[in-house]
Amino acid sequence: MHLRGLSTRRRTWVAGVAAGAVAAGLMSAPAATARPAPDPPLTTMSIKSPPGGANVRVLIFYGSAAAGEESPVVNAGIEAIEKIGLSGPAGQRFAVTATKDASVFTDETKLSRFNAVVFLTGGGDVLDPEQEAGLEAYMEAGGGFVGVHDAARAEPYSDWFTGLIGARPASASPATAQRAVVEVGDRRHPATKELPVQWKRPDKWLNWAKNPSGEVHTVARVRESSYQPGTGANGWDHPVSWCRDYDGGRSFYTGMGGTVSSYDETDFRSHLRGALLWTTRLVQADCKATITGNYKAERLTQPNQPGQNDQIGEPHGLVTAPDGRVFSIGRGGADSSQPVITDWNNPDVGKGKGEIHVYDPKTKKVTLAGALTVFGNKGGGDELTKVEEGLLGIELDPRFEDNGWVYLHYTPHARIDRDKRMAERRVSRFTLDRATNKLDLGSEKVLLKWPVQIHSCCHAGGGMAWDSKGNLYIATGDNNSSGFSGGYSGNNPEPNYKGVSFADARRTAGNTNNLNGKILRIHPEPDGTYTLPEGNLFTGEETAEGGGKTRGEIYVMGVRNPARISVDQQTDILYAGWVGPDAGAPSTTWGPAKYDTFAVITKASNRGWPYCMGNKQPYRDRNLPDPSKPLGWYDCDHPKNESPNNDGLVNLPPVTGNNIWYSPQGGAPDFPRDANGVPSYKQEEATYALPWLKGGGQAAMNGPVYRYDADSSSAAKWPGYWDGKWFVGDFYDSDQPRNAVITDPKNHADGGLPVHSESLKKIVPIGNDGIKNLMDWKFGPDGALYVLDYGRGFFTSDAKSALWRVTYTGGGPTPAAGQLARGTQ
Repeated sequence: MHLRGLSTRRRTWVAGVAAGAVAAGLMSAPAATARPAPDPPLTTMSIKSPPGGANVRVLIFYGSAAAGEESPVVNAGIEAIEKIGLSGPAGQRFAVTATKDASVFTDETKLSRFNAVVFLTGGGDVLDPEQEAGLEAYMEAGGGFVGVHDAARAEPYSDWFTGLIGARPASASPATAQRAVVEVGDRRHPATKELPVQWKRPDKWLNWAKNPSGEVHTVARVRESSYQPGTGANGWDHPVSWCRDYDGGRSFYTGMGGTVSSYDETDFRSHLRGALLWTTRLVQADCKATITGNYKAERLTQPNQPGQNDQIGEPHGLVTAPDGRVFSIGRGGADSSQPVITDWNNPDVGKGKGEIHVYDPKTKKVTLAGALTVFGNKGGGDELTKVEEGLLGIELDPRFEDNGWVYLHYTPHARIDRDKRMAERRVSRFTLDRATNKLDLGSEKVLLKWPVQIHSCCHAGGGMAWDSKGNLYIATGDNNSSGFSGGYSGNNPEPNYKGVSFADARRTAGNTNNLNGKILRIHPEPDGTYTLPEGNLFTGEETAEGGGKTRGEIYVMGVRNPARISVDQQTDILYAGWVGPDAGAPSTTWGPAKYDTFAVITKASNRGWPYCMGNKQPYRDRNLPDPSKPLGWYDCDHPKNESPNNDGLVNLPPVTGNNIWYSPQGGAPDFPRDANGVPSYKQEEATYALPWLKGGGQAAMNGPVYRYDADSSSAAKWPGYWDGKWFVGDFYDSDQPRNAVITDPKNHADGGLPVHSESLKKIVPIGNDGIKNLMDWKFGPDGALYVLDYGRGFFTSDAKSALWRVTYTGGGPTPAAGQLARGTQ
């Protein structure tokens, strides 16, 4: 039994309606008379804990502060909930009682009989203090609450009721019903799992005085671009339905249901049914997954000791082992106490150490497993001084527990040609000596190697990933300078060093016979060689244009700097992100601004660079002998590589549009197009289809697709809500993305936009004392998210360079299995 009195700390009576936005912001219905807080009542209530029982009952309260007849919306809601209670599986049916008599909340005998209470009430002060105390006691005893639409305007002076609802309407919301798109992001909650991800329906859409995201678990949002939200708009993150465990009970609120016709909709009734199943304790549900307080971000590595990289190198990638160890690599930049040699006449020019550190969760200690001597330490400066080569990627063999094999993607210093300023990039296999926990550098097996120019920086790529068939994907960068094309297409053929172009991406990313600016796919063999899987973009045996003009390792061409890639082994879909060029704004002469890009890649394809970007937005070709003069626009459907530096095919595969692209102006910019499909590139004519995205200084960092393991006993694993969601982020943490998105399998292979996005910035915390410069992120076998923060400098490690772990602390679904009304469902 539960015995309590009125909690004065939870109820606040406002001294006057004019005292600010309390009345105006929270109510559009007639306001109640403001009055001072009364003394706490002397009565107490005894509520059965948990309320109700196996004979499930739902109370609908529709009392209103406004006089007159009941609203047709209320009548429609009562009728719909009664029908819901009488339908469905026998074990999920319930009885319904409707009343507008608020005295039920002070009758402990009556109130204890109900498993859940539904508020269909309009705005205003509908409960007196003792009645609200009864509702509070009911919730503390483990009761369920469902608020529908105007219930958010009830009890406007009660802090406790505000918490129960989760948010209050803003002073301005659309007055009429409008058709809009509801993004249903929770694919597991009983209120939403049967709904379409993009749910198109009419309703009266409320704006919120304060966005509740992060304090409640949002199960659905309304897409503001699909209707007219008015002056009180909330932006891209506009919750419309949410839930949370509140004050001992369960609370679900939906801002939908503001029209009579809503209750005739099959999908809306399904939405209400799921809310009622959870609040009545007929089924369990997770209403904690997006509440930011349920996540803990912990720094795992300490700052390096002075003059040493004993904890971490210049962070550049990580991978987790089946036993929970985390391997992280340092690219090659030294700490600030170490010399940086930039003189090409010096044999040690650019010499650095690419380190492999291992964090052991059992000991919580870091060890240095090994270091490669790499070309990758020239410090900062312009693109003809600095370098981004070095130790660029790491992966563990699928049978790592048995063989200890580690694959490293790097640029060995011993293989540079200082005269021609060329280097060798390679992917090699090493063996970890499990007796010493050290990498056996003498065990190297070089699988694949190819030449790269190192006269200029940057964009080295480096990420690697496995699919379920044992194929290894290798992301290689288009290592050309962007300083000779105004930041637009890297298609200037003239700049070269000793005959090797360093500003023409058609020599590299746009070349079918070059391994740079690509995502390669090979199948490593036990003897240290590799074979080519079927389905790559080329076989290497093509006879077109005389033959000998393709490389069979190429799976994806036309990418600029794919630093991070991932493969969802449940689907074998490749996810990739890459950095764009440097133009800060679109040009009617040359084409789009810099677009950082993410793509869902289901088959071999050409992603466009340097001919097209985004959703097949073309660049302009350059004239010769004067590359400052434009020629025609590239044809994204029939691209041709007519560069004098091309030794591959002239006729290229058609460009596939990408799923996410963003510029300093916003996410997914597009423009009106002429009869030939060429965008206007007039900034004032741009539209932005992904309002949750923005760039500026930007560097796309692709993340994983999370897969929930129901069999795992890990207390740290992220909940099932995130299952199947794709994590996309940016190196920088200001306006740039750090989001989990849902794509539509019907069109994501062809560049379909994401259909839902969830911000991660409060879960994977941003800021100078958080994870400010995101370099890599992956989920471990424990279901926790491991994140590398690059630090606050460049081409070095510093005190903020660190490995972090983000764990979930919210616990399992509710109610507890022992409190389900009719046993385990």
